[in-house]
Amino acid sequence: MAKEQIKVVVCGDDSVGKTSLIACLVKDQYIPNLQDFLPPVTIPRDFSSSPYCPKNSVLVDTTSFDLPLLHRELKSADVIWLVYSDHESYDRVALYWMMMFRSLGVNLPVILCKNKCDSYLEEDQSISANEIRAEDKSSEDTKIEDEEFIPILREFKEIETCIKTSARDKFNVNQAFYLCQRAITHPIAPLFDARVGELKPLTVMALKRIFLLSDKDQDGFLNDEELSVLQKRSFSKTIDIHELEFIKKTLVNLSTSPQEYASYTLFVPGKGITKDGFLVLNKLYSEKGRHETTWGILRAFHYTDSLSISDKVLYPKMDIPDTASVELSPLGYRFLVELFLTFDKDNDGGLNDRELEFLFKTTPGIPKLWSETNFPFSTVVNSQACVTLQGWLAQWTMTTFLDYRTTTEYLVYLGIERDARLALQVTKSRKKRRRNGKLYRAPVTDRKVFNCFVVGKPYSGKSSLLESFVGMSFSESYSPTIKPRIGVNSLELKGSKQYYLILQEFGEQEPAILENVEKMKECDVLCLTYDSSDPESFSCLFDLINQHKYLQELPMVFVALKADLDKQQQRCYIQPDDFTDKLFIDHPLHVSSAWSSSLNELFIKLTEAGLEPAKNTPGLAPDVTKEDIDYWQYALVATSAVGFTSLFTFTFFKFFRSLRSDTS
Repeated sequence: MAKEQIKVVVCGDDSVGKTSLIACLVKDQYIPNLQDFLPPVTIPRDFSSSPYCPKNSVLVDTTSFDLPLLHRELKSADVIWLVYSDHESYDRVALYWMMMFRSLGVNLPVILCKNKCDSYLEEDQSISANEIRAEDKSSEDTKIEDEEFIPILREFKEIETCIKTSARDKFNVNQAFYLCQRAITHPIAPLFDARVGELKPLTVMALKRIFLLSDKDQDGFLNDEELSVLQKRSFSKTIDIHELEFIKKTLVNLSTSPQEYASYTLFVPGKGITKDGFLVLNKLYSEKGRHETTWGILRAFHYTDSLSISDKVLYPKMDIPDTASVELSPLGYRFLVELFLTFDKDNDGGLNDRELEFLFKTTPGIPKLWSETNFPFSTVVNSQACVTLQGWLAQWTMTTFLDYRTTTEYLVYLGIERDARLALQVTKSRKKRRRNGKLYRAPVTDRKVFNCFVVGKPYSGKSSLLESFVGMSFSESYSPTIKPRIGVNSLELKGSKQYYLILQEFGEQEPAILENVEKMKECDVLCLTYDSSDPESFSCLFDLINQHKYLQELPMVFVALKADLDKQQQRCYIQPDDFTDKLFIDHPLHVSSAWSSSLNELFIKLTEAGLEPAKNTPGLAPDVTKEDIDYWQYALVATSAVGFTSLFTFTFFKFFRSLRSDTS
């Protein structure tokens, strides 16, 4: 990426015009009778039209009279502007100056400038090193007008560009300065290997990825519209139709000429530029000294000078308050839906292994979190075991909730054009309330994703529960869960509101997880399972809750699994219904993998427990509100009135009956 400031050291023999070049650049006019040496001059960014130019550039004038100072300046430089003006100073470029740079261990780009060319007023008086080196293979492609540049460019790979200038005529002074800046902002060294005349492997890899991302219809060609979009993204302007036709003509000529590209298909009329054509085009840019074009493309896709994507882009800083969570925004869901539809080539509503491989081709591969959680069987798949759109969105929802940095990283790799943070949204921190001296979580209004830990004795049916949750059929075969497992799916509650529920089972790690108080804070609801057909199963939960008292701070739902089997009396100090009554929460739900309605009821119950924690948090006796007190007062008064009336009626009736008897 661009540096904050670049240091350009202007050096060369005395009287070659170094000071005049600096003064002309700053004042935009030739100034005669200058002093022999100028102090460092700062050039503001506004001076350059390059969007990748640093904030400012420092031009340092030098003199041969103070060699220690010259050496210090060279060692701290970013680029060297080496000036000569006549035959004698030209000879010293190779014999003295380049040897000095090497002896100092200075490995910097050098811009070689022939100054005092007052009679050379042609439009283009610069030539790149790669253009010279490319001449060895194709002399007819390059016209060299000044033979003195050729041998020195071939001998010293440090020299990137040669240019002719005149401070007196203000000729090419700004261009020479721009070349110095370009050597830093658009370095050729990371892109092109001049010794073999080929793009470097990392460059090829980056350009192939950009081609795949730009090929929106995934047909293997960049058509005119896709090229226009790429041009707009890279250079903030539309491509000129004449330039587009010139590019096509160049690639066609290269394909048909009996040279190195004859065996390649670079362009297909009616379809567009191939991947090979895109690579060859960028190779030509490097050979012709137009590598800033390639850098414009690379930087539009966030590549740094090391040909890697910037960490600041992959992992943007986000302010996540304590107890808050991260979810996908509508923009994120829309991007992922479009991605799914683009790569579902057979339109069967699922992504098979080949389609997934192609989708993740622009990334480091399937996320590590997915591999660790048995994707795609951690979410919804179709009958061919291909992840469905519902499962695809659920999987990314889970990824964002558990590790949002993985989501931002992959959104960038997958080609999202906007800031990856816009694809996410941060929920509010959990609030707490107090009832009867006990703190509990307040109702949730802004969350759509809930994290549920499934806990219970081995063989109680936890794994089958997770499999049923993602739509897998029940299997009688049993294998103990060793590694953690996860399942995620979407649910629709009353009012057609959609939520996502993540179920996590921890296998052999369960005891350690339950002892980790910080880890348990990530839990939105605790699903406590036992085998209703096993009389020894519930006692495990009873012991667990009594051992870890802080679990009673979490919303929890008790579940009696395998309800299709004969129910057994639990050999425990207290029975499940009595225990839940003691905790002031609902009795266990009786669930079976064979009863789909009971499963759906459970998953909805778990989601509702995340939405309204108070109803499922142990130890919260029903809160007696003012309305409740008023109701019972009215009921007591009404009952008293009815009782008094009944007593009066009975007494009066008895008195009347007695009186009647006496009269008789």
